[in-house]
Amino acid sequence: MLLEIAIGDAYGAGFEFADREKITRVNNLTAYHEHGLGIAPGHYTDDTQMSLALAELIIDGESWNKQAITRRFVDCFKRDQRLGYSKGFYAFLDSISSADEFLTKIKPNSIANGAAMRSVPIGLFSTVQEVLQKAQTQASITHNTPIGINSSQAVALASHYFYYNLGPKSQLGKFVQSHTSINWNTQWQGEVACCGLETVNALLTVLQSEDSYSELLTQSVAFGGDVDTIAACALGIASLSDEYSNDLPLFLYDDLENNKYGKDYLVKLDEKLFSAVPKLK
Repeated sequence: MLLEIAIGDAYGAGFEFADREKITRVNNLTAYHEHGLGIAPGHYTDDTQMSLALAELIIDGESWNKQAITRRFVDCFKRDQRLGYSKGFYAFLDSISSADEFLTKIKPNSIANGAAMRSVPIGLFSTVQEVLQKAQTQASITHNTPIGINSSQAVALASHYFYYNLGPKSQLGKFVQSHTSINWNTQWQGEVACCGLETVNALLTVLQSEDSYSELLTQSVAFGGDVDTIAACALGIASLSDEYSNDLPLFLYDDLENNKYGKDYLVKLDEKLFSAVPKLK
């Protein structure tokens, strides 16, 4: 799951808010591409890093509360500062030194997709109610708004739906809709803003309409806009289901960054995460 999140994130990062010409010309799964802000090809961004923070919390079995979650966010950023965060949030993380300072200074009124992008691991918890509660808790730290909370819950529910085999992908949208209070559009078209609502709309659309990892990646990017979040969540969620074939070209694995917190770390963390899951049942 974490490896697939990183692959989707790193591939999508090369197209985040890119012009339509670039998407049309090179969105063909032949290479990773550099992000316009200087993120090197094959390097993941904040979507993966914040997902790692929550995965590590699950693995270590700590209490799921704002203090513990925030400490993980801060620690992951400080140990491996990387581009991909919004300028404002990057500067904020760079300026604070503790979870207490974070929670004191943050203004959690965002409707952007930051709470949604990190929510795939939450779906591994064993009941819908637990998934909803834990998604709400982590979202409220930074995105304590109806869109912020519901978008986080929607992503986590999609992950949960496939991991626990609750139905076919054709019914995913109905399942997510039945447990959230926002009307999602599972036939989304057009660009995707950095918004929790539009991100979930696009995500549910590709998860219901595509059948393979390569289709999920290219169609996530084809929307245009904030596409790395859609691609990261789509691949992470699809990795939990047998309904999607893994037909990704090998370069996406071979050329993914492999520094201290790169590919090998993600593979080991995935093993630990899925070993920890039975303790949650």
